[in-house]
Amino acid sequence: MLLAHAKAWHTYDKEFRQKQKGKVSIVVNAQWFEPKTDKEEDIKAADRGMQWFLGWMAHPVFVNGDYPEIMKERILEKSKAQGLTSRLPSFTSEQKRLLKGTADFLALNFYSVSFAEYHDLSKEENVTWGYFTDQEMKTSRDPTWLKGDPSWLYCVPWGMRKMLVWLKEQYNDPEIIVTENGFSAHGEHDLELPAALQDRDRVTYLRGYINEALKAVKLDGVKLKGYFVWSLLDNFEWDDGYRFRFGIHHVNFNDPNRPRTPKLSAEVYRTIVQDNGFPDE
Repeated sequence: MLLAHAKAWHTYDKEFRQKQKGKVSIVVNAQWFEPKTDKEEDIKAADRGMQWFLGWMAHPVFVNGDYPEIMKERILEKSKAQGLTSRLPSFTSEQKRLLKGTADFLALNFYSVSFAEYHDLSKEENVTWGYFTDQEMKTSRDPTWLKGDPSWLYCVPWGMRKMLVWLKEQYNDPEIIVTENGFSAHGEHDLELPAALQDRDRVTYLRGYINEALKAVKLDGVKLKGYFVWSLLDNFEWDDGYRFRFGIHHVNFNDPNRPRTPKLSAEVYRTIVQDNGFPDE
C-alpha cells in the first residue's frame, strides 16, 4: 500500500501538479495512547502503541522512507524467537527514496483515547507473536469517560491536542488536516424523530475536540489547516452497516427518499464555523 501510494504521489508530482496546483497526501488513522502510569515501561508501551498504530504508515512517508526503528527491532527479536527472519518486510534503498516525503500535508482520522501499560509476555508459554503481541502492551479506558456506541469510541477531548502536538514533534511540524473526527451516541440508532435530533453527547464531543484542536493551534503552534467532522449525514459504517449513526444530519433509511433532518449538533457546528471558534460570550 505504501509503495502504491508513493508511486501515485510521484505520478501526480510529475504529470499534474504544475498545471493543477494540487496537494496530495495519505490518510493515517490513529487513536492516542496515554501511559497508564508514569513508569518508564508504561511510557515506552504507549509509544509502541503510537508507532504500531500510526508510525507504521506515517514514519516511512514523513521521516526516512522506512518503518520506525522500534518496530524493526522488536519484530526482528520476536520473529527470531519463532525461528523466523523478521515478519516485517524491508524496503530497498530505492524504495526508501521513493517513499520519503510523499505527502504535501498530514491527513489524520482521529476519534478516541486508550490508556496503555506494559504487558510482559516473555514468561508466558505458547505466545503467538504477531502484530498485537509484539507490542507487549495492553489497553484500558476510564469508566467515567463519556462512551459512544461503538466499543472503541469514548469522548476524551484532551487526546486531540496531545495527538496533534505529537504529530508536530514526530514529523517535523507538518501541515495537518483532520479528515475525520466525530461521535456516534449510545443507542442513537434506536431513536426516532424528534428525540434523535437532540444529540447532546455529540455536541459535547464536537465542542470539546474542536476546542482542544484550537488550543493546539493557538498555544502549541500546530499547523492545523483544516478540520472535517465525521459526518455530514448518517451513513453506512463499514461492517456495522446503519447501526451506528455519526451524522450531524439524521437520515431516515426506511424512507426511499432518504429525508435528511439537521440535528442539534448541526446547528452547534454551523455556529462554530460561522463564529470561527468560540466567542467570549
